[in-house]
Parts: sequence; structure tokens; C-alpha cells
Amino acid sequence: MTRRDFIVSSAAATAGLMLPSSLSFAASTNAAVRQPKIPRWRGFNLTELTGGRRGQAFRESDFAMMAEWGFDFARLPLSYWAWSSAQDWMKIDEDALHPIDQAIEWGRQYGIHINLNFHRIPGYCVNGRELEPYQMFDSPRDSMERALEAAVHHWSYFARRYKDQPASRVSFDLFNEPPFMQTHDRYVEVARALIAAIRAENPDRLIVADGADIGQTPVLGLADQGIVQSTRGYLPKMVSHYTATWVPENEFESKAVPTWPMRADNGELWDRAKLKSELIDKWQPLVAQGVPVHVGEWGCYTKTPHEAVLGWMADLLSLWKEAGWGWSMWNLRGGFGVLDSGRADVAYENFRGHQLDRKMLQLLLDN
Repeated sequence: MTRRDFIVSSAAATAGLMLPSSLSFAASTNAAVRQPKIPRWRGFNLTELTGGRRGQAFRESDFAMMAEWGFDFARLPLSYWAWSSAQDWMKIDEDALHPIDQAIEWGRQYGIHINLNFHRIPGYCVNGRELEPYQMFDSPRDSMERALEAAVHHWSYFARRYKDQPASRVSFDLFNEPPFMQTHDRYVEVARALIAAIRAENPDRLIVADGADIGQTPVLGLADQGIVQSTRGYLPKMVSHYTATWVPENEFESKAVPTWPMRADNGELWDRAKLKSELIDKWQPLVAQGVPVHVGEWGCYTKTPHEAVLGWMADLLSLWKEAGWGWSMWNLRGGFGVLDSGRADVAYENFRGHQLDRKMLQLLLDN
């Protein structure tokens, strides 16, 4: 299954004071805000509930392998369809949340931080947003208010359900990859409402907000919220998503067989310096305000030649290491992962019933 197939300020200050000792807050340039300080978490997205099909469950073996290798972070992209439905947004099936409860418990057992992300939230999903009965963005006000009301309801429920889980073990990522937008006004409105709803129930919860424009753009309008912002590592698409049919044609810089470095059709060279400009430097105004940044998703599709994959990954990883940013690769198992990726040009190692890309894993471990 492809990735796309799975596919107010005072409250912030209070949250900062109440975080457990394993996390801390630091004063920012804005004296009214205390920003969280997080570990350099590294790990993987675990995608069992991303598509929203009922009856799916996470695997303890994934947590065991991650811990054995030394990783400490699991982002769980979740579709609300797994516990509710588009036909009745306000109804939540409590029993359907047991797989999430189990994943949190495995996170505790194996020392892995669990980041709960709404990959599909009422009113929006980065893929298939038209399947929602009302839209969170770019719609009549009544539609957007209905969607936000339902989204607040779901996050309020999660905040109550997991209020006894310490922030050092569990964080909330509001929703995956907001759409491309001319201004951040609507996104800031939505994010602030969700943050306030969570903190009304659970004031010490660590909260993450994805960047705007599919996670690629920092949102300065949320810098006063005392939260983490999540970026992405998928550029250039001509390398990371070569031949991926779910990516719009105009997002590919070139259709040529990937190399690294690689020149786009417009003559622009993508190399380590270009990656720094696009993925690190543009986030510095946010970093300057003390806002921590984490890379919520990144990875390379199975059709890209392995040599190009490893060269591109090495540059990305070294840049994030220099910046002090942690990351969560998409995915552990599957077409973007270190296990069972189905690449034609890799000499896989048999590893506990899986096909392991040892070279890729070692690159991750070194960074």
C-alpha cells in the first residue's frame, strides 16, 4: 500500500509549567511564551490505522525492533474512520480505540514516545478530502464550522482518554499536512481551537502542529502557542516519489531517472545546499523564536535507484543532525521503509521474517 493510500497563549504557558521533568521549556524571544524543549526523537511512522479500516492493529514486533535498534519515536497517523464515520462525526466507538491504547502501552514498555496524529480529521485529509461531508478549508463558513466542531469533539475526547499519560510518553499532532494556502489565517484559527480544546481537558499535553502547505511551510502565527512544529522531508519529489502515480504531475521537478545530486528540468541543481535552503533555512524565523522543529515524515519511494536514495538520505540526515532536529521516517515496513520495501536493486538481509535494507538502516543509525 502506498503512502497516499494510507493515506490560547495563557494556556500555552500553563502547559509549559506542567510538563514532566523529562521535557522542559525555555524562554523564547517573546517573554509571554515558554517553548517546549524536546529530545531529538528519531523513529518511524506506523501506519496500521492510517486508512481507517476497522479491525486493524499495531504490531508489538515493530516496537521491539525499533527499540533494539535504538529508535525512540513512533508517529501513529490515524484516520478518524477507525473509530467514527463520516456519516456521524459526533459518535465515537470507544472499543475501536483499543489498538491505540495497546500501542501506547507498547511504547511505555519499549521506551518509545508515541505521537498520535490525525491523518484524517473530520473535514480534511490530504488525500481524499472530498470524501468528507463538510470541509475544514476553502468552503462556506457553515461547512467549516461544522467540521471544526467535530474536530474539536474528537481531540477533546482523546485529551480526556489519555490525560493520565505523561507528555514524555505521548504527544498529540493536530492533523496531517494542511493544504496549500495563500494565507495561514484559517489554519491558525483551526489549530488554535484544537489546541485550546486539548488543553481544556489536558493542560500538560505536548502538542505538535504540522507546517502549512502539506507540512512544508513554518507557521509563525502559531509561534506563541508553546507547541512543536512538524516539517517534511520529501523534496525534491523527482527523487522521493519517482513514478508515484498519486503525486500531481506538476509537483515533479523532472521525470528522469533519479540521481543524486540531480538537476531539474528547469536547470536548477538539487544538492545538499539546495536541501538546506529549502528544508532548513526557511524554518529559521520560527527556530529563532525558540519553537522546536521535528520532521514528522520523510522517505523515498521504492522505484528510485538505491544509490540515489542513499545519497539523498545522507544529505538530509546530516542536515537534520546539524540542526538538532529529530525525525520520523515514512515508513518502517513497506515501499518507503527499511523493511519489505520491494526494491529491485537491493541485496536484502533476512531479518525475523522480513527483508531488511541493511545499508539504509545503518545510515539511519549513524545519524
